[in-house]
Amino acid sequence: MQWDLPCGVFFDNYADDIALCRTKAQKFLLISFFAFLFVLPLLISDRWLSRLVLIGINIVSLHGLNLLTGMCGQISLGHAGFMAVGGYASAILCNMGLPFWIVFPAAGLVSGLFGLAFGLPSLRVKGFYLAMATLAAQFLVTWLILQAYKITGGADGLSVPRPIIGRMTLMSNKSYYYLVATVTCLVTFFAYNLARTKTGRAFVAVRDNDLAAEVMGICLWKTKLVAFFVGCIFAGWGGALLVHYYRFASPEQFTLMDSIMYLGMLIVGGMGSTLGPIFGAAFFKLVEECNMIIVSILAKWFPAAAPQLPASIGLIGYALIVGLFLVFEPRGLAHRWTIVKNYYRLWPFSYW
Repeated sequence: MQWDLPCGVFFDNYADDIALCRTKAQKFLLISFFAFLFVLPLLISDRWLSRLVLIGINIVSLHGLNLLTGMCGQISLGHAGFMAVGGYASAILCNMGLPFWIVFPAAGLVSGLFGLAFGLPSLRVKGFYLAMATLAAQFLVTWLILQAYKITGGADGLSVPRPIIGRMTLMSNKSYYYLVATVTCLVTFFAYNLARTKTGRAFVAVRDNDLAAEVMGICLWKTKLVAFFVGCIFAGWGGALLVHYYRFASPEQFTLMDSIMYLGMLIVGGMGSTLGPIFGAAFFKLVEECNMIIVSILAKWFPAAAPQLPASIGLIGYALIVGLFLVFEPRGLAHRWTIVKNYYRLWPFSYW
């Protein structure tokens, strides 16, 4: 039961204190948010709907990277490679005629098992050396895709059908939006609850001090491998959603630069926070839209450099944003959101 006090939130039993929505305001906002997600495709253009689909796919993938790097502290430079495994697994299985409700979980499982193999070095190394091991995974996946061209299509890519659920083929952006929104909400719900479990707290303990965690009785090898497995499952699902959306799978969709971009999104959004992937994906998609406006203006001034402007401006903006966040707000936008929430919760007092 919540007490009616002038400020703060207080409970008289443990069950209410650990509830997902602890106040009436939170329940109302959550229900309103789901209702807004449902009617949003009816209010915006198809162009912005496609942007929302890509944001949702990035959120699913970033939850995996956040679990692995943000919560457990296992640096990964091969996240796009793990996405490629899930994407190609989904594409190949769909082309074999299997239904999507079997293909999608299988794609995550294949990616999780692949990540598990590259999580084994984490039992002996960490930091820079682990980053090199995951970087090797990125290059290995690209090499395998190019070599197994009879299965994957090689550099030419592989055609992928849109998902079929029941008797409905998700051809339009609107129908695909509802699929991505459902998966994104479920993955976010799972990631949020995982952080509250014994396993999630073990992840944080290993990240903060693995020696102290081992002294407290946490099994390091089990905790690290679980982080790799679950994180790569999310990455595989993100890759599967991506290739089905474009109806095409290519190694150009999963490059090393994409892995670095995902790390940047997580840094800006906030590592170790469930809201970090959401803020990071949405913020960088907004930055992309701003880059397009800047490029269109600069192209009029420098027409000779117009073909190179999109890539150049994008890289400069990415480096500048990540650098500024690392210097001025290393905990990301999620920390800013926490400050705003605390101010609202304890108003009218100015301390927290």
